[in-house]
Amino acid sequence: MTQDNNTGDQPPPEPPKRGSMRFQDSNTQPRQPSLAEQRARQQALAQEERNEELARQADAKAATRRKILIGSGVTVGLVGLVATYYTVAKTENVTAVCTDKDGVVVQNDDYCDDNYVTSHGGYHSGGFLFLPIPGGGYNSYRYNYGGTGVVGQRVTGGSYDAPSSRANVTTKSGKSVQRGGFGISGKSGSGGSGKSGGS
Repeated sequence: MTQDNNTGDQPPPEPPKRGSMRFQDSNTQPRQPSLAEQRARQQALAQEERNEELARQADAKAATRRKILIGSGVTVGLVGLVATYYTVAKTENVTAVCTDKDGVVVQNDDYCDDNYVTSHGGYHSGGFLFLPIPGGGYNSYRYNYGGTGVVGQRVTGGSYDAPSSRANVTTKSGKSVQRGGFGISGKSGSGGSGKSGGS
C-alpha cells in the first residue's frame, strides 16, 4: 500500500511563479551588518578617501608644473627678448688698423682714407685702396677691423670685413672710420663727414 506524504487536508505548497516578487511587510526590521561587512565598508570608505586625496595631490602637482612651465617659458622668452635687444641696440666699438696688401700695419692711416686716396690720384676696387707711388705703379691698402699690431709688423687677429653699421669704428688716433669700410673723417671722435666708399 502506498503512503501519502500529505497528512491532513493541507494542499501542497505551490512553487513560486516565474517573474514574481516577494515584498517584505513594513514591520520587518533590517538585518544588522556582520563584522566582516562593517570592516569591508570601512575599508572601502578609507580607500575612497585615499583615492580622492591622491587625485587632489596629482591635480596640485599638475597645476604647479603648469605654472612652472609657463613661468619658465615667460622667463626664457623675456631673456631672449632682452638679449636680442642688447645685441641689436648695443653699439660695438671697433678699432681699425690701416695695412698694406701683405697685412703689415702702416704709419699713415690716411692711406686707407678714400678721400685722401682719390685726392692723390688713387682709387678703390675690390676692398682695396690703390695709391700711386712715385715712378709708377700703385700700393694697395685696406683696413683690418679689430686686429692689433705695431707699425711695420703684420696685424694680428681681426677681420678685413667691415663690421655692421651699428659699430663705432675708429682708428688708434681716434679718427672715425666712415661706413662702408673706407675713409676717415676729418674730425676726431665719433662724428665727422666725408665721402664713403664701397667695398
